[in-house]
Amino acid sequence: MKKILLPLAVAIVSSGAAQNKMTPELLWKLGRVAGLGLSKDKQYVIYAVNQPDVQGNTSNSKYYKIPITGGKAVELDDAVDSIMVNSKISPDGKYILTTEEVPVKKVHSSDLYPDLPKANAYVYESLNYRHWDTWEDGKFGHIFFAPLINGKPGEAKDIMPNEPYDCPQKPSGGGEDFIWHPDSKHILYVTKKKFGTDYAISTNTDLYEYDITTGTTKNLTENNKGYDVDPAYNSKGILAWLQMKRDGYESDKQDLVVSDGTTTINLTKSRDNIHVEGFKWAEDNKTIYFYGPINGTMQLFSVKYPGQSKVLPFVKQITKGDFDITGIIGQKGDTLIVTRTDMNHATELYTVNLANGETQKLTHVNDNIYKNIEMCKVERKYVQTTDQKKMLVWVIYPPDFDTTKKYPTLLYCQGGPQVSLTQFYSYRWNMQLIASNGYIVVAPCRRGMPGFGTKWNEEVSKDWGGQVLQDYLSAIDAVSKEKYVDLNRRGCVGASFGGYSAFALEGIHQGRFKTFIAHDGIFNFKSMYGTTDELFFENWEKGGNYWDKNNAIAQRSFSQSPNNFVDKWNTPILIVQGGKDYRVPIGQGQEAFQAAQLKGIKSKFLYLPDENHWVLSPQNALVWQREFFKWLNETMPALIK
Repeated sequence: MKKILLPLAVAIVSSGAAQNKMTPELLWKLGRVAGLGLSKDKQYVIYAVNQPDVQGNTSNSKYYKIPITGGKAVELDDAVDSIMVNSKISPDGKYILTTEEVPVKKVHSSDLYPDLPKANAYVYESLNYRHWDTWEDGKFGHIFFAPLINGKPGEAKDIMPNEPYDCPQKPSGGGEDFIWHPDSKHILYVTKKKFGTDYAISTNTDLYEYDITTGTTKNLTENNKGYDVDPAYNSKGILAWLQMKRDGYESDKQDLVVSDGTTTINLTKSRDNIHVEGFKWAEDNKTIYFYGPINGTMQLFSVKYPGQSKVLPFVKQITKGDFDITGIIGQKGDTLIVTRTDMNHATELYTVNLANGETQKLTHVNDNIYKNIEMCKVERKYVQTTDQKKMLVWVIYPPDFDTTKKYPTLLYCQGGPQVSLTQFYSYRWNMQLIASNGYIVVAPCRRGMPGFGTKWNEEVSKDWGGQVLQDYLSAIDAVSKEKYVDLNRRGCVGASFGGYSAFALEGIHQGRFKTFIAHDGIFNFKSMYGTTDELFFENWEKGGNYWDKNNAIAQRSFSQSPNNFVDKWNTPILIVQGGKDYRVPIGQGQEAFQAAQLKGIKSKFLYLPDENHWVLSPQNALVWQREFFKWLNETMPALIK
């Protein structure tokens, strides 16, 4: 293992990072903590730690319990289910839910032409023929329920027979997509009952209630045309879920909605700056705790369900600070268990005192690593944009930052476009790691980020080449006024919409930057429209298709494509592309690299054939980190020799 990692250690040290700073090796030694729930007696918190195995290019999970009051963690074997409540067993203990891939459509040659067993062909008659990182094979994830007989499942029944719809939702849905009603007679599940092209252009996901006695299904959210997801009942059968209103808009304001079966109320409608990311019912069956972005962080809130009252309830913010609450695990009295991160620390479990909002660290999975490295200073700055708005900009400094020295500075461009830039901790775009290698990181909460109001969030849509690009330049220009920023060593990096931003800024930066790094970025709006999987995203963000000459908004959008400004490219660029990325397909990276090469610009193409829109395998991730810092060292070194 040491032989595999040694070249990286040498490279990092040569770039100016000491052994007491975060390195890629250390980043991939961190245990990844996930809260699973409380024990049945609520005395313990059950959690998993996923440990990457770089040499094996895989990862392994172990399970633990820790007293809710703090103390020593105890490793568990396979007895997790005996300590936790299995949510897939009906409340009365009579049935169990399972999932299975079921063949519904014939698309492969082996199904269509069984007399040609050596053929390998797919035949499609509509869109959604591939999604995220997988080609459609005619199989769909379905929910089954079976009676429990002496603790073992009996004959299972498909509650979606012959339906070409998925539950859990693909690509990332899980157990939260199918739940029991407290009466043990109904199953609630989430799916988008659209197929093919209709599926690709819509976000109309609904909640369906299946009656196990009659075998009938009812759509509970038929009147809402956007997303309806993450359902959860309290013990009295009151249903809460997350909802977006507009079909086709995946980044609409996400609200917390509750229904008693007769009256439905939007609990967060009155708070324009709140976008709910996740929630959990309280023990009292009336209060709901939720978390969401606000002013550059993710905080914990509470709201009370008012029953039949038409008065909108008061939303209370419980926690405050420069950190992110990223999940709610469970409650015992005045204590809530949550997961928390910041730009210097990976996920750990914390307790929250519900009376005063104070947080206390509960698990210490990565303390032994963090205690031996220096932390990075993370600072808020507020910058005036070109349209006279106040914009939050996070600035992350190297651990040994000295105001009398000059530092190379990177503009970090967030993806999305409508994804909050908060105190997140990434295993790829890791602010602590980048800063620990000698770079100041400038991370603006530019147009298109939730947590600053709906108007701010929506001003990126249908104008990717407009104000949002000026926001980036305003951020780097403002921070560049500081004497410790080396004006001759500034770069721009980002992935997804951030990769697009790097491509776009390459054409308009007017000499500000010495280097660019673009990962899975959109380069050519027309070819992107012709090859991406979820067309609803492109239709919303661009305002329509490119061939509709009468659609002025769409025509303006497509005119802003970065490939239209390649004539102004003149700066070195590293382009990274995943081979299984069907959201931003490989042609985007290929086109950009080809353009840079033909223009004679110093450029490199990092192709990851087995990765999708992310980089998930440990060794590929380390290749990514090595190439990232190698490129920066070549084009904009942290140390001047």
